[in-house]
Amino acid sequence: MSLSSRELSKVLQIVTSESSLSNNLDAIALSFHKDINRSEHFKVGMVLMTLLQNRDLLEQPAERIAALYLLFEMYRSESFTVNPFAPFFHSLLTTEESANNLSAEVYFISLITAPSARDIYKMSPRQIVRTAHECKTRPDTRHLKSVGGNKVSGHVASGISVILPDIEEEAQGNTGEVIDKLVSGSDPPSLSSLEPAIMRPTPPLHRDLDEELIWINPNSAEYTFEWEPLVIQTTSVELEIRKLITKALKGALPQPQQNFIREEIAKNPRLIYHIGLSPGKFPALVENNCKIALEVLLHLSQSNQLTEYFTVLVNMELSVHSMEVMNELLGRVVLPPEYIHLYITKCILHCEECKDRLVQHRFVRLVCVFLSSLIRHNTVDVKDMFVEVQAFCINFSRIKEAAGLFRLLKQVDTECSV
Repeated sequence: MSLSSRELSKVLQIVTSESSLSNNLDAIALSFHKDINRSEHFKVGMVLMTLLQNRDLLEQPAERIAALYLLFEMYRSESFTVNPFAPFFHSLLTTEESANNLSAEVYFISLITAPSARDIYKMSPRQIVRTAHECKTRPDTRHLKSVGGNKVSGHVASGISVILPDIEEEAQGNTGEVIDKLVSGSDPPSLSSLEPAIMRPTPPLHRDLDEELIWINPNSAEYTFEWEPLVIQTTSVELEIRKLITKALKGALPQPQQNFIREEIAKNPRLIYHIGLSPGKFPALVENNCKIALEVLLHLSQSNQLTEYFTVLVNMELSVHSMEVMNELLGRVVLPPEYIHLYITKCILHCEECKDRLVQHRFVRLVCVFLSSLIRHNTVDVKDMFVEVQAFCINFSRIKEAAGLFRLLKQVDTECSV
């Protein structure tokens, strides 16, 4: 379970490049989600934790701030108490405080894990380091004391790391090459540890005794529930959008609520990754709230997840809403031609296979209007689909819109010939 050299290069580019360290945390998060799949988050987290544990691999304070932020950002949509790297944050905090050292890392961890931490996302790692150095008062870290104090991460509990920091003043070799050899490959040293041999003898069989006590659960006891304030640490806006998206998957939202979601996504595109939306849920959003679905796709246009969402859109059942989303999307985003051709073929097949004549005529009209719009705006190359679309027009020539599409095809074909 390790990263490839190519994936490691992307992570190091985000954490150590000069341009990245000068960008604010929101921009770093967008770049990270664009290049790294969600399925790789835990592996990336293990690599970042290894780099943070060895200061000679990640020396600059700004680089360490960027790495800590990614450890937090990958699981920001969940409570910090269930973040798999929460014990590491607590261990780092304890180590720094025991040395009576007010470092930029302690300052950053105290701010990023606080319930109201929206302002810090607009700062860059370098700005955070400068602010920490100028800060004279020790930050409040009481809200972190109960998060990881009684937890010990697996690698610490089972042994010690085989990687030791280089204490020489002048490090030899290229740091990037050293990191690549330590954390990437099929069996990297970063995943190994020196573990003690623990003897566990087989316990003896238990014998029932006549004088053994029998536990009886009392039925008269009354219990009260106590709320744990650390369970939910998401911002109020993010929590509200998650609730609205859940409703949007089940039915149409009122226009003010639709506008609220679209405005917040436009202001902070990173919200898309934290509102509980996935490709599997996307068809329901298209059918019930197509404008919100379009907004999501537009802000995923630079992400590597766009292909998954577009594949779902192409393969979902044909409807007025899916065609509306596709038409708007094609007018504002450049999509691979093979996906466009696949969707057009699906539209034509759906019309031909429809048994209900009234429903068939309705969809033929919609498809004709859709294809006419694509042709007039030069969204598709007519030559690639000419034969298929022409056969579709001839098959439904009795419908007015199909006849109009056929004339448009002939007109474009004549202009291309000239």
